[in-house]
Amino acid sequence: MMTLPELAQALNKLYPTRFSHFISKQEPPFICYIDTDYDNVSADNEVIVEGVYIDIELYTKTKDLTAERKIKDFLNTNKLPYGQSPTIFIESEGLFQCIFSITLIN
Repeated sequence: MMTLPELAQALNKLYPTRFSHFISKQEPPFICYIDTDYDNVSADNEVIVEGVYIDIELYTKTKDLTAERKIKDFLNTNKLPYGQSPTIFIESEGLFQCIFSITLIN
């Protein structure tokens, strides 16, 4: 099982990575990740499994299939099942965004 800090460290080896956003302007490709929800499993009045939903946001100058494949390969190698959103263009930023959604279990 991979923890959130381990995920962040591993993603940073692929592309510059930060939680939520970068403070300064970043040259693409880069990654931002964010926790989108939590899902705990409880039994006998205590939490026995903590789950956190994470969105890994890839930002690129163009639709970058190589960068997307790099993230998919990383997720598959680490046995992290994922969902992938369609790539969108963020006009105000001049960047493309593709989101990979995963769940981490603590």
